[in-house]
This record gives sequence, structure tokens and C-alpha cells, in this order.
Amino acid sequence: MTIEIIIFIAAILFGIVIYWRESRGNKMYLFFNKLMNSEELQMKDTDTKGFVFQQNFVLRFVYIAVVFLIGILIVQFLIPINYATISLFASMIFGTLIGTYIAGAIFKSSEIIEEQTEAFEDKLEEIIEKGKDFVEDFHTKDNKEVDGTKEVPKVADKSARERLKDKGLL
Repeated sequence: MTIEIIIFIAAILFGIVIYWRESRGNKMYLFFNKLMNSEELQMKDTDTKGFVFQQNFVLRFVYIAVVFLIGILIVQFLIPINYATISLFASMIFGTLIGTYIAGAIFKSSEIIEEQTEAFEDKLEEIIEKGKDFVEDFHTKDNKEVDGTKEVPKVADKSARERLKDKGLL
């Protein structure tokens, strides 16, 4: 069981490395695409799709399974194939698939964080400029002393009773 966990974790890391490598360049996928397809069906050199990069689940699973099946055929000559060997290869396939999705999530989140950081920097610069303008306005204002005695507007000289009588309420 310990060897399966170690191989599973190593397969996750392998999946992350494969995804990262294909995000940088897909020359092998382009080579097989040109080898297998006619000129009209070939993808452009600027297309970034790879074996696992920007692929849906089914094709990603097929490509990874084919790679590991070729690997098991080579290992077949070195060690006998039994249940433990098949279990290890299944763990490798599943771990590699998980690793590619983890790498995809990391790349996507890093793009979102970078985008949000740029927006935050713009907002922060705008706030700093407003703050500088406020401080500048505060320093340039004339420091007029505020008089403590303000004139209170005078109310009519009539008393409240007289005002009510004028309105006809008394």
C-alpha cells in the first residue's frame, strides 16, 4: 500500500509537469497532428492545444492511458504482470489525470490573481492620488479661524400665544 501511495503522488507530480510542459510548447502534438491529418485538417502552428493541455477529459484520459500502456508493455519484459502491477499502473493513470487538472487549476487561478492584482493596483493608485489632492487642498486652504459666537437667527418678536392667536388656533 505504501508503494501505491508514493507512486500515486509521483504520478500527480508527473501530471503537473506534463501539463506545464505542454502549456509552454506543443511541438510533439503538432508533429503527430501533421503526421496523422491531411493538410486541410492540420492545426495551425499558433494553436496551443496539446495532448493534455486544453483537451477535454476523454481525450486526455486516452492519451495518458496510451502512454502508460506503452510503458506497461515495456515493463512486461522486466517484471511479471500481476494484480499489483496493474493496480500500480491504474494508480499512475488516475494520478496523472488528477495532476493535469490540478495544474490547470493552478494556471487558471494564477491568471485570475494576476488580473485582479492589476485592477487592485489601479484602484490603489487612484486612491493615493485622491488622498494627495485632499492633503494638498487642506494645506492650501486659508486657515480662517471660526468664530465661537455665531449669530442665531431671530425669531419673530411675538410670543407663542400671540402667534397661535394670529393663526386662529386660540
